[in-house]
Amino acid sequence: MSQVTTTVVDREAEAELLEAALRSGAHVLLEGPPGTGKSTLLRRVAATRHIPFVMVEGNAELTPARLIGHFDPALVLSKGYVAEIFADGPLLEAMRTGGLLYVEELNRIPEETLNVLLTAMSELEITVPRLGRVTAVPGFALVAAMNPFDAVGTARVSSALYDRTCRISMDYQTATAEEAIVATRTDDLDPAWRARVVDLVRRTRSHDDVRFGSSVRGAIDVARLSVELAGLRGVTTDDWHVGLAAAQASLSGRIRLQDGCDRRPEDVVTEIYVAVFGAEPDDPSDTSSDHRDEGPPGER
Repeated sequence: MSQVTTTVVDREAEAELLEAALRSGAHVLLEGPPGTGKSTLLRRVAATRHIPFVMVEGNAELTPARLIGHFDPALVLSKGYVAEIFADGPLLEAMRTGGLLYVEELNRIPEETLNVLLTAMSELEITVPRLGRVTAVPGFALVAAMNPFDAVGTARVSSALYDRTCRISMDYQTATAEEAIVATRTDDLDPAWRARVVDLVRRTRSHDDVRFGSSVRGAIDVARLSVELAGLRGVTTDDWHVGLAAAQASLSGRIRLQDGCDRRPEDVVTEIYVAVFGAEPDDPSDTSSDHRDEGPPGER
């Protein structure tokens, strides 16, 4: 387990639970907002267990045929329905190799596709028309992920799915952990400035006008964009105007405002930015983040 927990920031408990569940032969449901490390955690666990990792994105177009596989139509005309011309879908690939099938956005897939997954989970085998029965190799398991807070384009997950899985809840990490995550992508920036970028993003999750805030990916983009934009403008990375422009571009599309809110996402981001970095400097040539003594300026 040390290999898993040292590569996924602040997820030791979840990594341990996931490893234990998979060792016990259970299927797992990871629930949490986007950007909380669900797929990263699973990839690390799969790598340390040296088993195949098959990923499929859940959406309304994930039909049973796409999940299971299909016979090559061109070859059927000349060879008929023979096993060697069957192209495995992600489910059969994971079953035949004893791998992990990772289904993202589980609550976005059609009910008929979910029923196929339920059969594979319960019986560890499925019967494919004209192909026959396919039995899972030991080690096969399904790990599904979903955002329980996003209701757009989703369907309610049935109790039958919950009855066949162990559920691991993954909320946002601590501020310290998110700072460490951003640091792995932007290690040449001033830690104090980077911490305020993380604070900015975390505040989007508790603002009264915001229904869903940004994940830590937003903080990574704010930091990266600030570096590049500062270079283009010939100013320091912590320039107030650079930071605002980077924040608006990185966060305005990630947040979802409350129903009935008549404000623009950019206006909300600006309000939060001012709360964290201070008001716009009076002197246009002043490139400091603000006039408070909160650490040295950021560095490119």
